[in-house]
Amino acid sequence: MDGDGHAPTVSPPTCYRHPGRETWVTCVRCERPICPDCMVQAAVGFQCPDCARAGREPRRVARTPLGGPLRSRPGLVTITLIVINVVVFLLEQLQVSVQREYALLPASGLPHPYAGVAGGEYYRLLTAMFLHAGVAHIVFNMWALFVVGMPLESLLGRLRFTVLYLISGLGGSAAVYLFAPPASLTLGASGAIFGLFAALFVFGRRLNFDIRSIGLVIVVNLVLTFLISGISWQGHIGGLLTGGALAAAWAYPPRSWRTAAQTVSSIAMVALVVAVVIYRTGQLT
Repeated sequence: MDGDGHAPTVSPPTCYRHPGRETWVTCVRCERPICPDCMVQAAVGFQCPDCARAGREPRRVARTPLGGPLRSRPGLVTITLIVINVVVFLLEQLQVSVQREYALLPASGLPHPYAGVAGGEYYRLLTAMFLHAGVAHIVFNMWALFVVGMPLESLLGRLRFTVLYLISGLGGSAAVYLFAPPASLTLGASGAIFGLFAALFVFGRRLNFDIRSIGLVIVVNLVLTFLISGISWQGHIGGLLTGGALAAAWAYPPRSWRTAAQTVSSIAMVALVVAVVIYRTGQLT
C-alpha cells in the first residue's frame, strides 16, 4: 500500500521481440514474455519463435567411432538373426527336403531342381547361411553369434552390422563355391560368424581394445576347422577374410569420409563375390 492506502500499479511486461507491446503471456520453454504475433502454439501453452524453431531443428545423434548410434535398442538385429536361424532349423526338422533344396550345392550334375548354383540356383549362396546340420551345430553357432554379435551391433549400428554379417556370409559361400567339390552340400552360419570374429579383432585393434581373447578364439576355431572332419574350411576361411577385409576398410579411413569409404568398400566386396561366382560358374559349365 502507498501512503494514501492504494495498491501500487504494476506495469505488465513487454514482448521481448516487440518492446512496445504489453503482454502477460510467457513462453513455456524460456519464460520470456511474448505478444500475440509471437505466440506459437505448442502441445501445452505457447512458445516463442526462437524456441519453436529450435524444437524443429534435427538433433545430432551421438555415434560411436565407427558410426553406430550410441542410443539404440541393443542387439535387435542379432536377436532377429538368431530367431530366423532357429525357425529355419525347425522347418528343416519338419521337412527333410529343405536342406537339399536350399543348402549350398555347387553343381550336382543332376537336372533341375537340384542342379546347384552352377545351374542358376544362386539363392543357395544366401539360404545356406540359415541352415544347420544338427542341434549341436546350431547351438554353437547361435551362441557365438550372440556373444560376438551383441557388442558389434552396438559398435556399428543395425545397418552396418547387418551388412557386415550378410557380406561375410556371402564371402564364405563364394569360397565354398570356388574351392569345394562340385557335388558337396554345405550349410551353416559359420562363414558369417567367422567374419564377425575377424571384424571384432580388427575393430578392437583399431580402437586399442584388448584383443587377445578374440585372437585366441579365432586361432582355436581355425585349428578345430582343420582337425574335425566334416567342417567346411572353405566357408570359415572365406568368411574370416571377407569380414576382416571389410572391417579394415571401415575402421581406418578418416572420420570425415568414413561413411563414403564404408559404402564403397561394401559395394566392392559384393562385386568381388559376384566376380568369383561368375568365374566359378564358367568353370563348372
